[in-house]
Amino acid sequence: MNHPDIALITGANKGIGFETARQLAALGHTVILGARKAAEGQSAVASIGPQAHFLLLDMASPESIQAAAQSVFTQFGRLDILVNNAGIGPENGMKPSEAPMELIRQTFETNVFGLVQLTQALLPLLRQSQHGRIVNVSSVLGSLTVNSDPNAELGSWRSFGYNGSKAAVNMFTATLAAELKSTPIKVNSAHPGWVKTDLGGDQAPLEVADGAKTSVRLATLPDNGPTGGFFHFNDTLPW
Repeated sequence: MNHPDIALITGANKGIGFETARQLAALGHTVILGARKAAEGQSAVASIGPQAHFLLLDMASPESIQAAAQSVFTQFGRLDILVNNAGIGPENGMKPSEAPMELIRQTFETNVFGLVQLTQALLPLLRQSQHGRIVNVSSVLGSLTVNSDPNAELGSWRSFGYNGSKAAVNMFTATLAAELKSTPIKVNSAHPGWVKTDLGGDQAPLEVADGAKTSVRLATLPDNGPTGGFFHFNDTLPW
């Protein structure tokens, strides 16, 4: 797409979310950085420049999500791109049989329920766009095909909460894309790769700039681009 759009990126005060916002702004788009900490969000906005705007948004709070969606309606009146980037993984590395239920619930609250609520709340604005794009940041760890392969090199990353939440995100992608197939809106899941972030750790092979590339590509797909898919860079991943 070569036209300027308005994009909302959740969890955008740092890491892949911030880099996604920075790259979209560099392409000429207006970016709204959603973050739950005002000071960090404002600092991120200032480092991008006048095309960036801060939005207070806590993906674990239904009230915050509703208020944030209303702010987008009031302040901007339109939305072309939604990048559901925010995510947590507090029980990563824990065995499925031992992970505390509290941590599993926390993971699903942010990674799934918050994502779905925000998308539903903003869908009326996205429907008004001539080229709406929804990017759900998932992970190859959410692939049932990969997790069911005993030879897959997942190491300690076979946790239920995080992997299960990303599998649910993928299902939301597939079902929402099917619902919206007769509209201009394209809905896809993105696997950023193993990236040097707070979640990925310093040993990860990819830099943050690379981790944002898949989201940016899916956010700026041409009108004949794919929908209802699961991608890493240009590669299609198994569900």
